[in-house]
Amino acid sequence: MGEIVAAMATMHAPQLFTRPPEEDPQQLDAGIAAMRRLGQVLDDTRPDALVIFASDHMETFFLKTVPTFAVMASDRATAAFAGKAWSPPIHRVLAEGLLEQLVRRDFDMAYSQDAELGHSFAAIFEWILESRQIPVVPIFVNTYLPPLPSARRCAALGRAIAEIVGSRPERVAVLASGGMSHYPGTWKYYKPAYDFDRWCLYELENGRADSFLNLSSEQLDEVGNTEMLPWALALGAAGEQHLELLSYQPTSHHGHAVARFLPGAKVNPAPPKPYAFHNQAYHFYNHPPLWAYKLNQLLYDSRSKPSLRARLFEDAAAVAAEYELNEVQTKALLAGLEFRNIDTDKPGKDADPLVEAGAHPIGALMAMHGLQQEKRKLRGAAAPAAELMAH
Repeated sequence: MGEIVAAMATMHAPQLFTRPPEEDPQQLDAGIAAMRRLGQVLDDTRPDALVIFASDHMETFFLKTVPTFAVMASDRATAAFAGKAWSPPIHRVLAEGLLEQLVRRDFDMAYSQDAELGHSFAAIFEWILESRQIPVVPIFVNTYLPPLPSARRCAALGRAIAEIVGSRPERVAVLASGGMSHYPGTWKYYKPAYDFDRWCLYELENGRADSFLNLSSEQLDEVGNTEMLPWALALGAAGEQHLELLSYQPTSHHGHAVARFLPGAKVNPAPPKPYAFHNQAYHFYNHPPLWAYKLNQLLYDSRSKPSLRARLFEDAAAVAAEYELNEVQTKALLAGLEFRNIDTDKPGKDADPLVEAGAHPIGALMAMHGLQQEKRKLRGAAAPAAELMAH
């Protein structure tokens, strides 16, 4: 009979790849070292498949269709980020078996054979899976375009996956990719809710998963932790457990957490006071307005089309006209492309005008990440040429 042999969780920040100057490299290295310890868990448990619960940063899905949950079932899991690419094999028999059985259990799962995955999966392939020949099953969770699934619904999906695995022959490890507190693309980008992270981790370390699972998605939005919804799937799949924290790094804009879930309850101290929420509606991440659709389309296209990025550097106003942007959106695009923060790598600041003009914060931030990176390459290539001309 099959079983869940390991349950884990990790962050996946793009800064792990890009190594921007504003980050403390020791914090980044500590997080990567902890991720590699999760790779050692795979060595110890020897699963037949690794099921990965992760989100999207408007890299895979766009506003045309955003599923709540989706199973990727092709021959390989294709991911690309920061100039690198990965394509580990997918355990297609397990993926399709989960898809069929979950729909039979009234989970409305979407299905894709050709989705290109982003950095939330790429980080796992790079530092946890590495060269291990373990097939994966990528499962997408919507964390940024409300309405979002509740943590309870995610946990129920995780439990259903564990039950289905129990009826099959495979030994399976599950891994959640996401969290902790951060507000990419918003005014609060450099003010994470570290206090919530520490409260939540303490509760999970002491086996009180309900403290997290009872939170609404609006509350998670308030503390910059909608990306923790994949953790709820891992908690549901793991059953009764408690968390072992391998690393928590409060970086300049993001709480980087890496953990594993150990089976069984834990004799725990009295819980602290409940975390004090404002209980507001979705504030940081919501649907972008329909009138800004073409601006969001342009930012999305820029991430996968090198020729479009080149044209933006050459004549951004012409590109804006081609996409039928209005005057406010065109000014925002031109302001963002000034790259006033290119030497400090604060793309959140460069994305601010675009967000004010209607762009989704995640879409604007990730587009600025890619454009900044390419601009640096062009600037670096131009420097030697200038030196030759001087001589």
